[in-house]
Amino acid sequence: MAFAEKNLLALPPVEIAGRHLKRYHVTAGSAGIEPEVEEAAYALLPELLPEPDGTPAAGFVVLHRGGDSGAYLNVYSWVWDNVLHFGGGAAGQPALDCPDTDPTHFVRVDRSWIGCVWELDPLGHERNAWVRHMLSPETPDLAGYLGDALPSGPTGAGAGA
Repeated sequence: MAFAEKNLLALPPVEIAGRHLKRYHVTAGSAGIEPEVEEAAYALLPELLPEPDGTPAAGFVVLHRGGDSGAYLNVYSWVWDNVLHFGGGAAGQPALDCPDTDPTHFVRVDRSWIGCVWELDPLGHERNAWVRHMLSPETPDLAGYLGDALPSGPTGAGAGA
């Protein structure tokens, strides 16, 4: 199977469990992620967030709808001022210990994996946005960080591919 980039859609941030999260969706087609898959993924999201530690409660989410029955939820949260915490979930992928192939049946995935090639594009942008808006200015600008998203388009484009 030849490699092909997928579509990345940047969505407005949401606040979940007191944490402001930017949102990215990754799909092979242009139809986007089914609403029921998004709803099920975001229901698991609070379990994947770290405890508050004084760092502004912010981060980003990458929800990826695979080409098969799988759906993958990657949750990245800023902690310790400049460290990225990861929590992962999946649905519909028995190889990741999901109980069935239902893409709305999300479970926590306790592996050291931080994302596949299609899910990693936002990482570099988010690192730079955190430095630009939260670490470099005299006064951190959370609203500026939340408004600074990787543009929608093909995955790989944010890395200069």
